[in-house]
Amino acid sequence: MAIKVIAQLREVKIGKNPGKKFVMRPDLYVPITEKKVFQEAATHSGISAGVIKAAWDAAGEVIRTWATEGHSIPLPGLGTMRFGVRSKAVEKLEDVKANLISVRRIIFTPNVDVKDELKNTSIQITCLDEDGNVLKRVTSGDSGEIEDNENGGSTSGGNGGSNTPTPPVEEPDYDQPSGD
Repeated sequence: MAIKVIAQLREVKIGKNPGKKFVMRPDLYVPITEKKVFQEAATHSGISAGVIKAAWDAAGEVIRTWATEGHSIPLPGLGTMRFGVRSKAVEKLEDVKANLISVRRIIFTPNVDVKDELKNTSIQITCLDEDGNVLKRVTSGDSGEIEDNENGGSTSGGNGGSNTPTPPVEEPDYDQPSGD
């Protein structure tokens, strides 16, 4: 398995060094239907797809309810999720108002197994010219570093690459989770 990425030659007009550059983006995959997920889970578990769907629907309802009450919710086998906000900080109590909130967020924190899976999955890059013609294909040799915004940095490990990891650019993030 590999994550597929496209690097296409584009005219970049912003930034310190405008000009023609290869810009990377994920290769878009065909979405998997919910029905396919349930059928596959049924095959792996020996439980009927209908029972799995009913259980998943019930779990989804519980997750939505608890998350909107401010809980951090475990998603077994995946990680945890919670809701948060991005907002401006102010110095004075009288300046605290609802309009300081710029966006509501869904925050997902993957568990170690999910992070390890991502670290150990190669990345295949297809380089395209401006017209979409394939110029070359490259398979990653990076460190497998994972951005971990939840813990203020990144974790490294992975697929045997030799590139030196660069720290992610951090922007102020004022998540305001409700209590558990």
